[in-house]
Parts: sequence; C-alpha cells; structure tokens
Amino acid sequence: MDPTGQKYFTIIDYVIFALLLVASMAIGLYYAFTGGRQSTTQEFMYADRSMKCLPLSLSLMATFQSAVAIIGTPAEVYANGTQYWFIGCCYILGLLIPAHIFIPMFYRLHLTSVYQYLELRFCKAVRICGTVTFIFQMVVYMGVGIYTPALALNAVTGFHLWGAVLATGLVCTLYTALGGLKAVVWTDVFQTVVMFTGQLAVIIVGVHQAGGLSDAWVKVRDGGRISGIDLNPDPTVRHTFWTLGVGGVFLMLSLYGVNQAQVQRYLSSRTEKEAVMSCYMVFPCLQVALMLSCLMGLVMFACYGNNSPLEQQYITSKDQMVLYFVMDMLQNFPGLPGLFVACLFSASLSTISSAFNSLATVTMVDLIKPHYSMTEARATLLSKMLALSYGIICVAMAYVVHLMNSSVLQAALSIFGMVGGPLLGLFCLGIFFPCANSIGAVAGLAAGLVMAFWVGIGGFLSRMPSSVQVLPFNSTNTSENITVPAVIDAARPAGLNGLYSLSYMWYSALNSSTVVLIGLIISFMTGPTKGDDVASGTVYPVMRTAQSLLHKLVKPSACCTSPEHTIDGHKKINGNVKEDAGTEGETETFLPSNAVSPVEHETSV
Repeated sequence: MDPTGQKYFTIIDYVIFALLLVASMAIGLYYAFTGGRQSTTQEFMYADRSMKCLPLSLSLMATFQSAVAIIGTPAEVYANGTQYWFIGCCYILGLLIPAHIFIPMFYRLHLTSVYQYLELRFCKAVRICGTVTFIFQMVVYMGVGIYTPALALNAVTGFHLWGAVLATGLVCTLYTALGGLKAVVWTDVFQTVVMFTGQLAVIIVGVHQAGGLSDAWVKVRDGGRISGIDLNPDPTVRHTFWTLGVGGVFLMLSLYGVNQAQVQRYLSSRTEKEAVMSCYMVFPCLQVALMLSCLMGLVMFACYGNNSPLEQQYITSKDQMVLYFVMDMLQNFPGLPGLFVACLFSASLSTISSAFNSLATVTMVDLIKPHYSMTEARATLLSKMLALSYGIICVAMAYVVHLMNSSVLQAALSIFGMVGGPLLGLFCLGIFFPCANSIGAVAGLAAGLVMAFWVGIGGFLSRMPSSVQVLPFNSTNTSENITVPAVIDAARPAGLNGLYSLSYMWYSALNSSTVVLIGLIISFMTGPTKGDDVASGTVYPVMRTAQSLLHKLVKPSACCTSPEHTIDGHKKINGNVKEDAGTEGETETFLPSNAVSPVEHETSV
C-alpha cells in the first residue's frame, strides 16, 4: 500500500470502464429498434405504461443514488462516525406516504406530467411556476452531477477530466434520446447491479487489508466511529436522530413523492397496485445502498485510522477521499479500480439520464404541447430532440461548474435541496387543504423559494470564513497538550445566526412549511376556495381517512353502541339520519380507482 504519489489506471481498468458505457449504449439501442421503436410519446415518455415493479424499484433507487452520494457518504462516515446511518429511519414514512397518498392520486388522474395536477387543482399559472422551478432545479444539478465524479477521478488518477465528462454525457444523452424511458429504466437496473458490485468488492478487499473483520471492528469501535442515537433536539446540530429521522422525511417526500423523475416511473407501471409495490420495494434497495456506503466509510477508517490522506495532503478535497482509498487499496488487484469507477459513473449515468427524460417530458407536456398543435409523430420527434438538447446543456453546465471555484460548486449542489422543499409544499398545499386558492399557491411558492435561498445561501456564506476541521472523538491536541472534545460546546447561535445555523436536513421541512403557511394565509385573505370549486380527485380526504382508521382501531363493543340502520346509503342512529361523509370540501375529491380522470377534460393538453 503506497500512500504517496498519484495513482493510475491500468489497461484492464480502462476496458472495464469502457464496457460500462458500451453496455449502457447497447441497452438504449435495443429499445430504440425493438417493440414500438419509441414511435409515440406514450412509449417514449411512459414506456407504454407497461413496466413491472422490480425494475421500477431499482430505477427509483438509482435515480437519486447519485455519484455525489457514493463519494460523499463514506467520507462523512469516515470523518464523523455512523450517526448519518440513522437517515435510514426516514425511509419508512418517506415511502409510505407517497405509496398511500401521492401515487394513488396521481395514477388515478392519468397525468403525463406531475405539474398537470397543479393546473387541475389551481390554475395554469401555478402549473407553469412549478414546471419552471423544476427545470431550474434539474438543469443546475445535472451539470454538477456529471462534473463532480469526473473531477475527483481526474485529481486522484489523472484520468482525463473532459474525456470522462464527454464520454458519460454523450452516452447518456444518446441512449436516453433513442431508447426513451424503457432504456432509462433498464440501464438503471444494469447500473444498480454495477454499483452494488463495485461497492461490495471495495468493502471485501478493504476488510482484508485492515486485518480481517474482527480487527476492522475493533479499530472503528476504539476510534469512536460507532455512534449511538443522538436525541439532542437542537435543530442547529448537523446530524441527530431528529434531523435525520424527521427532517429527512420531508427530503424523501420531495424526492419520492412529487419529483417528476420519480412520478414518471410510478405512472409507467402497468397498474396502480404495481406502482405502489414498486415504492415499497425501494425501501430495501435504499437500505442496502445506505449500508454499503456506510460500511465503506468504516472500512476506510479501519485502514487509515486518524491518518487521513486529506490531513497528509495526499489529496486536496474530502470528495477525493473514496477514490483515493479505492486506488490505494486495490492497486494490486487489476480491474477492481475500474470496477469501482464504473460503479461511480453508473450512479452518475442513472441520475443524469433520469433528469434528461423528465426534463424533456415536462418541457413538452407543460410548455410546448398546450400552445402548439402537432401530430403524434412530430411530438415524439420533438421529445427526442428535447432530450438531446438537455444532454448538450448538461455538458455546457459542467463547463460552467468547471469555471467556478469549489465554494460556488458546493452552493450549486445545495440548490437542488433548496428547490425541492418549496415544490413539496406547493403540492401539499393543494392535496391536503381544500380551501387553498391559486393566489395563495403562487404567493406560497414565492415565499418558500425566498426562504430557501435566504437560509441556504445565508448559512453557506456565514460559514465561509472559518474552515471546518473534523476531530476524532475525545481527541488530543498534541501541540498544546490540551484535550479537545469532539463537539465543542459553543454558545448557541441566536437571531439570524441561529436561522443560518439550521441543519441542512431541516431545509425541506422549513421551506415546505413556509409554502403551506403563507399559502393558507393569502388564501383566506383573498377568499378561500369553496368545496364545489375543487376538481374531483385533487384533494386527499384527510378527515374521512382519519375517521376510518380510528373506527378500525377502536371498535366499540356491541353493548355500548346504539343500534344502527341504513336508509338509502345513510346511517340512522337513535332515529336520526346521518350522512357518512367527510368534512366539507373533502367529499368526493379523491377519485376511486375506476373513475374517469378530469385530466381527460383538460383543455390545455
């Protein structure tokens, strides 16, 4: 194990990396020239609504299991321990709520773009605002998503920076534009297998290099990297059980509940039941991905201990930590470094291809088709051209990111999280509050975006002057012979500094809550929407569902209940006829599975 010097790829590593690109391209070409040959927008955007739950679940997981996460999570665990692992707790509610509320609603409305819902519930202006916000979010992120792993690879191995960017960008663009959603989903499946295989190979070899499983465990335990549950309720603490397990729920809802890339996959299912099942199956997939990333961080600590390559100045950024470890540990195993790099770029390809496909869909359905009449063949061709155009924009955005310094790069990564919260709040405002109106929705979204960028960028700028140094638990500063605790008990920030110090895991919760609160206030000030004016199927009957659940959980005994009789579908209790219905404004607003969707009567699409 030679810790010094730059590491280099062998011919075998280059071959394995090239095979990943060739295989991904082959899948795209296969679906471009088989079946319906992507000749309709229905097939190109939604795979003819014929996808099964297993490939969909893997694709749903791979979409946001980006390369940034693969290189970021192990570095986080190496530096600060396994506290981050508790984010897995938020996956439960973060997937149950979409499975039982968002998916049935969107599926029964027969949407093509998730932002069609906003027009059905509010008006066209709200729909356009949501679409433009999503496009901004994804365009900024996809350039960062493809550039970050290429930059880390270049810094550690000398792999040509723009060779990696152009190769992955070109291949991803071509198979997305040619093969449509089917190609994207099945390449995601292939790339997920590569991701898991690459991570598992690194963990196995790393444990062997650390002296075996028992020795590795002793090293990480004695090094203080096995974290207990931190129940500190302080929202400014970066990672606690509450920030990860509760704040993470809102982040999950913004990704798996209302994001076009994910909803598009739900809607491509053969049936609503399979769409819900695919959401359930994402849970074990995400847990496996999280486990592998955290284990890799622990193995890194078992091998390096507190002698971090970053502190030894062998690397210049924490983002390079994982790739340096892979090249250092696996240098005597030809092909394995190439396998992990293939794993890394598989994550990048799956994220970027999903962005291309979803961006092409919302641009076509929300911005072009409502204003221009065209044949099905022309609409399909234009959709493919849009996917191709977004691929070119992706590479251009990567170059823009290249011109920025690392601080701006970190800010650009944060934009993805900043925008997701307000969009979640906008959908929650429409789904759970029948009284919300269009003016309130626009005002709430604007307030949420202002809050997101104010707190996010303000917090980022407030932390810029001081450099963050990660200390081992109960570490000792040998130069001054003073024992320094791992967490310095500083005075709790107050006022704006307290807001800027908010943990990034609470951003989605804060921003979505701002949208709902301001949206409701403005709606009541301008006149709330009446129940009769709410489109059928666009509001979730919260009270009726809660009453039904309560009735199932608490069943009164027969001796304590009054005799009930049914008259024309209504209950008669003690001689009084009572309707069995939800609250005003909720009744008949959630479509049954066999109802006709109001989207069929939509004039704009």
